[in-house]
Amino acid sequence: MTLTATSLLSDRLLNMSESATLKMARMGRELRAQGHDIISLSLGEPDFDTPAHIKDAAKKALDEGYTKYTPVSGLLELRQAIQHKFKRDNDLDFGLDQIVVSNGAKQSIMNLCQAILNEGDEVIVLAPFWVSYSEIIKMAGGTPVILAAGIESDFKVSAQAIADAITSRTKAVLFSSPCNPTGSVYTYDDLAAIAEVIGKHDDILVFSDEIYEHINFTGKHVSIGSFDAVKDRTVTINGFSKGFAMTGWRLGYIGAPKWLAAACAKVQGQVTSGATAFGQKAAAYALEADMTPTHDMRAAFLKRRDMVRDLLGAIPGFKVNQPQGAFYIFPDISAFFGKRHGDTIIHGADEFCEYLLLDAHVAVVTGEAFGAPNCFRISYAASEEQLREAIRRIEAAVGKLV
Repeated sequence: MTLTATSLLSDRLLNMSESATLKMARMGRELRAQGHDIISLSLGEPDFDTPAHIKDAAKKALDEGYTKYTPVSGLLELRQAIQHKFKRDNDLDFGLDQIVVSNGAKQSIMNLCQAILNEGDEVIVLAPFWVSYSEIIKMAGGTPVILAAGIESDFKVSAQAIADAITSRTKAVLFSSPCNPTGSVYTYDDLAAIAEVIGKHDDILVFSDEIYEHINFTGKHVSIGSFDAVKDRTVTINGFSKGFAMTGWRLGYIGAPKWLAAACAKVQGQVTSGATAFGQKAAAYALEADMTPTHDMRAAFLKRRDMVRDLLGAIPGFKVNQPQGAFYIFPDISAFFGKRHGDTIIHGADEFCEYLLLDAHVAVVTGEAFGAPNCFRISYAASEEQLREAIRRIEAAVGKLV
């Protein structure tokens, strides 16, 4: 037998999809390297710099010698700050042994799935969903059960739909609020109804991804873990990337039942061990420091949301809702399916996004990757000037489709 690259790779790897957001960002970089003027609205990364006081805290930590290994679960100082933040902001009571700091919220979700899933176990995923959820579940041997909601219901899955999807194999329900990719926010009443459904099943966990907590245009954020029905079975996932513009710092965390937190630390101890020391010191400072820069970022995102929503809503064929959080908008573009420009035929969202990249030189992400094949995602974490120009180009490109 002649060995090839493919024959040496694992089935697990070969069956894994590339992250759609990273794929589109890569394609955009390749076209830019060829000399094209690409506007990238594909990545979920704030265009703001990390606030100065947080960077100063990291520099101070470096000067103080915080350059060594850290405990797998995180520095005590950071876990204490997270414990205080959970109580102050979310009405959640976690012991220090229930908190695990990881190298980003993505690793936190990976830890959880590796810790609880056996082959064939099911995780109910509320769709549209963040692109990595389903692949992380599958990598752990689990089966993602996708429950989809469309724009007519503000992209929010009902409690009844969750109740109908639960089987004897269901291990957990996973969702984000505010949601990536839709920006939708599950209200207090939405979450109360979901908690009531899941609360009837003692062996089902809730994985609540709240990474966009601070970019919420509705007022006070609501955590499903604060409801008595699921308080002891909810894992609250959060981090610093979005609300503090700290994407490159790679810091996330969970609050979880004690037994599950210990299991996640065990998994992480064999993969990466503890997160960076000086970064954790800065993160602890960020949670207790002035939140004005975060609030200013949220105000800027709200202004952009309104502008982007109005501009996209004026394009014939686009259906848009009003996102209540995060920094995304998720138009339904099914009206363009079956249309063409030259040799390009728009069969679905994949072709639509490739068409925009090649014709308009605007990089966006197909809804197929998020479990919503009629839509595509625009990140408005870009300057107003870039957003206006990108939407002008998009309108010109779709105007060619017949």
